[in-house]
Amino acid sequence: MPIRILSPEVVVRIAAGEVIERPASVVKELLENAIDAGASEIAIEIAQGGRRLVRVSDNGCGIPANEVELAFARHATSKLRSAEDLYRIQTLGFRGEALASIAAVSRVTLSTRAVGEEAGTLIRLEGGRILHREGQGRPPGTTVAVENLFFNTPARLKFLRSDTTEAGQVARLVSSYALIYAEKRLSLESNGRLVLRTLGTGSLYDVLVTLYGLDIAEQLIEIPPFTEEGITVSGQISAPSLHRANRRDILLFVNRRWIQDTSLSYAIGEAYRTLLPQGRHPLVVLSLTLPPEDVDVNIHPTKQEVRFRRQREVFTVVQRAVRTALMRQYPVPVAQIPGPSAASRLRAGQDWRALFAQAPLPVNPEEVGHRVPLEAPLRAEEPQPSGRLPMLRVVGQIAQTYIVAEGPGGMYLIDQHAAHERIRYEELRAQRAGQGVASQELLDPVAIELAPQQAVLLEANLQALLAYGFEIIPFGGNTFLVKRVPAGLAPGDVSTALGEMLEAALEGKEGFSWEDQALITLSCHTAVRAGKALSPEEMRDLVRQLERTALPHTCPHGRPTLVHFSQAQLERQFDRR
Repeated sequence: MPIRILSPEVVVRIAAGEVIERPASVVKELLENAIDAGASEIAIEIAQGGRRLVRVSDNGCGIPANEVELAFARHATSKLRSAEDLYRIQTLGFRGEALASIAAVSRVTLSTRAVGEEAGTLIRLEGGRILHREGQGRPPGTTVAVENLFFNTPARLKFLRSDTTEAGQVARLVSSYALIYAEKRLSLESNGRLVLRTLGTGSLYDVLVTLYGLDIAEQLIEIPPFTEEGITVSGQISAPSLHRANRRDILLFVNRRWIQDTSLSYAIGEAYRTLLPQGRHPLVVLSLTLPPEDVDVNIHPTKQEVRFRRQREVFTVVQRAVRTALMRQYPVPVAQIPGPSAASRLRAGQDWRALFAQAPLPVNPEEVGHRVPLEAPLRAEEPQPSGRLPMLRVVGQIAQTYIVAEGPGGMYLIDQHAAHERIRYEELRAQRAGQGVASQELLDPVAIELAPQQAVLLEANLQALLAYGFEIIPFGGNTFLVKRVPAGLAPGDVSTALGEMLEAALEGKEGFSWEDQALITLSCHTAVRAGKALSPEEMRDLVRQLERTALPHTCPHGRPTLVHFSQAQLERQFDRR
């Protein structure tokens, strides 16, 4: 086939396809233009998920009358003057493609009046062609109405999801920008119904209350401006007791630009290391500020991906900022007992045995994990957690699994296995950072048979395993002899423990390195088991050791080690208040 130069119409539609993927893309471009224009009030309206109508109105600086047509030309922008400006972008938009791309695949009506001009201008376009222009009386600012999106590209229209899904994408976008631009009053209406309205107070906390509710906002931990290496991190993160099943609520902003970055999400996950169950993720609103020349935002058509000149430093600062905030505030999970008191239910004739069966499970500190490299011990200057356990008095044991203790303000139920896991984990970690994990030689070496993949991985890490108390030698084929194991690991658990470590390494679970899994697995297999009867002395010793740990509230898997029942809760259950 001969080579041809594409017609301008085709070129414009190809460009539009890169920039405008769905109604949320239209809202994003128009919202960013309104912010760049200095607007303090921005109103967004959509109908049928945005496919029938997207209207964005602002009170910004407006477009001068003699530049209205030019605004719809490709690569026409007021935000760049030279190629050097690309390396120090300080605005959200800069390419001059947004309006041209939107107009190419929709019917657009733009009404604007620049500050200082006596009259405004109204212009209508269809498929990128100007149909009408006239003068108009209106206040300063701009309103852009985009109707019948993709009317001339039916193939693209077919790829849109349901109206509800598309409206949800728009709501997520507007909510994200409301968080980082808390000083602006944003509103969103969908099919005539008000979905979102912020007050523009400048307080991130106020926006969080609007979006998530007061209960959620009160469980967040503030990260005051944290500066290292010329990088400043601030925002709000959830306490370990608040978490999500996905990463949708991890919102990242760089120089007030909403971005997607898997590396930074991973750094946040590392900060929550051992505080959350696997598969759970925190709620995070994190703002990074760094010199514009250190960020390349011109790597993707949607500008949602960026490249950092100092990627390693940014990763480290984010990780350290989140970790520092978590270590400063770490509450003990508190049991929530809703509904009528136990006494009133007993009076109603309910069997007492059912009361505990219906009680909710302890609050689980959830979510993602931040990992600190195991090769390095905790830095001495890092703050210790303020949520240290109070002195507890052991009362007894329930079901040979839970230790009952009394402390200031009420009763504590301690999971003996989870608590000992935390103790063993910190002991093993300290040993690993020092001379290596304490070990014991087996009288009779244990032979283990592994799958081929496991055998290859184990053989490659035999030397590294010495630091964890293992001495293992090949014994031909996929068989190995274990001659030395970490102290406290029973010979019968050797095969299972090594299998778990190798499987985790092969699966490549996010948030856990192979070394991480080694310490977590060993802490689990060398901890006291649930169902084991403990003497009063053993229980007291375990509680004292838990009190001395750095993070006593969760085991290395992220499960809670204890739950607090306040005295007020107990009195309420017995109708004493």
